[in-house]
Order: sequence, then structure tokens, then C-alpha cells
Amino acid sequence: MKLSAHPLWLVGFRPFFLLACLAGLAFPLLWALMFTGKLPAPASPVSALQWHAHEMFFGFGWAVLGGFLLTATKNWVQVRGWHGPALVGLAAAWVIERVGMAFGAGWPPLLFWLSNLLFLAAIVAMLLWTLLRHRGQDSFADNPFFYVVLPAFLAAKLLVLDQPHFHAGVTMAIGLYRMAFLLMLERTLTQFMKGLFQVEVLRKPWLDGAIKLLGLALVFQAWLPVMPAVALLGLLAALLAARFVGWRPDLGFTRIDLAVMFLGYLAIVAQLLVEAAGLLGAGAWVGSVSVHLFTFGVMGLIIPAMFVRISKGHTGRKVVFDAGDKLVLWIMLTALVLRVVLPQLVPAAYGRWVHLSAGAWFLGFGILGLRLLPRLIAPRIDGKEH
Repeated sequence: MKLSAHPLWLVGFRPFFLLACLAGLAFPLLWALMFTGKLPAPASPVSALQWHAHEMFFGFGWAVLGGFLLTATKNWVQVRGWHGPALVGLAAAWVIERVGMAFGAGWPPLLFWLSNLLFLAAIVAMLLWTLLRHRGQDSFADNPFFYVVLPAFLAAKLLVLDQPHFHAGVTMAIGLYRMAFLLMLERTLTQFMKGLFQVEVLRKPWLDGAIKLLGLALVFQAWLPVMPAVALLGLLAALLAARFVGWRPDLGFTRIDLAVMFLGYLAIVAQLLVEAAGLLGAGAWVGSVSVHLFTFGVMGLIIPAMFVRISKGHTGRKVVFDAGDKLVLWIMLTALVLRVVLPQLVPAAYGRWVHLSAGAWFLGFGILGLRLLPRLIAPRIDGKEH
């Protein structure tokens, strides 16, 4: 069998969810060891902090988002989607980028930037090609938001790698991921609540539209004056909180697989409020609470549950969370508490909390990756091709 014909390369989520698990277990732990001086910084052309932020947002994060969108976009517009050699090439480009970020300090600048931009530029172009070429049969009227969000990730990436604009790049990256999660949660939680509990959650076109437009505006938060930025952050938090009440959390919190989705939604609200408070100079937080509320509270909780659902449903299995799946979710909840809550209560042990939370990600994504591997490298069990 040719490499590109292996089941691993049938659909985008297969290789990229495995790469995301590898990144999720490795990058936080490596950073924790660097942060506490137990490991030297990588031989990267950028600072250790830039390396950490870049690898979490564009290494781990884009393995997740890329795998999800390569799979979802083909379903949204009802086409076969990218597979085979195209996925092999994308995965190779992702790996090359990781090598350049870790060892590219002595590389010629042209070689480093080629290695660094190839993956994201290619996958963004491929996703936009799918959405734009087949837009006439698109299932979602709000997918044009992706026409802006996807190429904007390239700008955020360049800013993160440019030391004077690092903070703006991080703020922009969080804003772009926030948009992606807002779009995804709106679609998936509506479907899950209807399928599991036969209830309709609150969906008002004016409210959903306002939330997404505010989210898009906040992608550019770093360039807004303080008070308008605070106003937009507060308004988006208020609208999300109001809608949350109508999404039946009383039912959602009865199941851990849904509870983490609802908690991830609330983490978006909390991060908006913490960010607004920070702009006003209020709140004496220990550590980068705004950033880690998003990375641990939104990404860390929602992504593992998403991996379980997609990897089971798209390989012909019944989407049921067994004891091992639930264990992973509890581990990721523990990581959130260790990284965000406990440093506020016992700040003197900050380095310990960083280590323990990174260890929880190592354990959670390690278990998840081992459980995903057999189903992602094998054909679908229901006999379908993909």
C-alpha cells in the first residue's frame, strides 16, 4: 500500500488529531521545564516566550483547528475533501515548522521563514479554496466569517514572531480562536442538546449575529483605544452570558462530556471579563490569567471532548464517552484548576503549579493519543471509505 493510501490519510482529522495530541503532551511540559530553568531554551530565532506562545497557538492549536476544518469544511459544502498526498504534504510541512522553531536559530532567514510559513499558508489556502469554490452549496450562511478569520491567522503568526508586536499577536491569536470556538459551539451545542435531551436552545438571529460581529471586532482589540476595547469586551461577555442561560446548562451539566463544553463557553466569558479588567488596571492576578483562562479553560476543555466525538463518529463508531474518555476530561479540568485557580490561592508555589498543570496536559493528551491511535490508523468499522 502506498503511504498516501493508508487509512491515516483518508480525512484531515486523522493525522492532525494525532499530531495535536503529540504537541499537547510535549509543548506545555517542555515550556514548564524551560520556565523553571530545568531545560535550556530551544535554539530558535525567537525568544523562549515567543517559542512557547507560537508552538501552542500555531503548533498545537493549528493541528487541532486544521484537522477539524479539513474534516468539517468538506461536510459543510458536501465534497470529498482533501486527502491522500495533500494531507501527507501538510503533515510534513507541520513537522518541518516544528523543527525550524526548535533548531532554526542558525538557519538562513529565507529558509527559516519558508519552513515557518509553508504549513499555515498552504492549509489556509486549501480551506479557503474548498469554502469559496463550493460556496453555492454551503450549509452555513455564516461561513464567510472564515474568509476573514483564516487568512488573519497568518498576520497573527507574524506578529507573535516579531518581538515588538508579540503581545498584539497573542491578543489577535486569542481573538481568532475565540471566533472559531464561538462558531463551533453555536453549531455543536445546539445539535447535542437537541439530540440528547430533545430541547431547543436559545437561538435568535440578532443575538447570534451580534455575538459574532463583536467577536470579529475583538480580533483587532490590540489596535483599539482602551475604553472602546473594554466596552466591546464587556458587551460580548454580557451577550454570551445572557445566551448561556437559554442554552439549558441545567441539563448540560448533568453529563461530563457536555459539561466541559459548557465550562469552555463560560471560560470565554470569564476571559473577556479578565481581559477588560486588565485593560482598566484592575485585578492583581498571578500569572497570565487572561491567556491561560483561554488556553486551559477553552481549548483545554473543549478540544479533548471534540476529539473523542469526531474520532468515534467519523470512524463509524457510536459516540459514547466511556470511562477512559471521561478520565481524560477530568484530568483536563484538574489542569485548569492547577494553572489558573491555585496560583491565585498559593502564589508562592507558582512554579509548582506550572509543572503540575503541564504534567496534567502530558497525562491527558498522552492517554487521549494512545486511545485515538488504533481508530485513526485503521479503516472505518462500518465499511464506508471515509
